[in-house]
Amino acid sequence: MLHHLELWVADLGASRSSLGWLLLQLGFEIESTWPSGISYRHGEFYIVLESGSDVLKGQHERCRPGLNHLAFQAGSEQDVDRLTKRALAHGFELMFTQEHPHAGGPQHYAAYLEDASGFEVELVAR
Repeated sequence: MLHHLELWVADLGASRSSLGWLLLQLGFEIESTWPSGISYRHGEFYIVLESGSDVLKGQHERCRPGLNHLAFQAGSEQDVDRLTKRALAHGFELMFTQEHPHAGGPQHYAAYLEDASGFEVELVAR
């Protein structure tokens, strides 16, 4: 089990509006904030969004070595659809639109979303 995940972001405000919003929708709660970051907790696991002087300039590129995407269990197929629709109004774009919602295969119901800073998230139906 992961203990925590720390994502360095170029624009903390923008990431709070997209990724932070999504984490709250998925049941995470804000644990703490500081000038260059925020942490979201869900049970024993937490995710940090941080932007500070150590973060190099540039946009996240999911196709380079490193993090490609985060995948979250998002409830039923209807829950995934509802959350996807709301996410589009919070800075996300739907990826793989031609294959949606089965871009991961015929038995895999999910939405693949990308925020304005290039972070991809996958919302997976149970």
